[in-house]
Amino acid sequence: MPPRPRFDNRSPVRELPNINERIKYPQLRVVDSDGNQLGVIDRSKALEIASQRGLDLVLVSEKANPPVCRIMDYGKYKFEQEKKAKEARKKSHQTEVKEVKMRYKIDKHDYDVRIGQATKFLKSGDKVKCTVIFRGREIQHSNLAETLLLKMAHDLEEQSEVQQKPKREGRNMIMFLSPRKTPLTKKDEG
Repeated sequence: MPPRPRFDNRSPVRELPNINERIKYPQLRVVDSDGNQLGVIDRSKALEIASQRGLDLVLVSEKANPPVCRIMDYGKYKFEQEKKAKEARKKSHQTEVKEVKMRYKIDKHDYDVRIGQATKFLKSGDKVKCTVIFRGREIQHSNLAETLLLKMAHDLEEQSEVQQKPKREGRNMIMFLSPRKTPLTKKDEG
């Protein structure tokens, strides 16, 4: 006796599309590949018309009375649907939170590098978490870190808006910046 097939709960169950012989309704409203209504006809007659044209009979709407089928090239239709889905995934940009870390005693050049990184992240549509790290007794100078973060927010105000003001979190001080939706005008600055 051959072993029974095992079903893996983790693998998605693929539902087979209702095409050709898998369509079980006796009467169907059929539309041809050009979009012309062929009317309500028997399933066998619709399958015959589709095979004569070298195309497939695809169930489009099960809920209609009678169900609607379309005569089309199913392979081409499936390819176009996958292409549209891929295009939609490509266009949707997931906003990420990128982090820029520094110490409150940062040099001018290093500060400029962090500003450049933050600008790049903001232009690509990501949020930026600006973090000032304290080591040892440096935590006493949290006012200097807050000043540094506010200076950074001011330097980046053309591209960003402050989502969360500087606040201490453990041994760090953080501030969140999000990309500006509308450009900053001269009137907004003053």
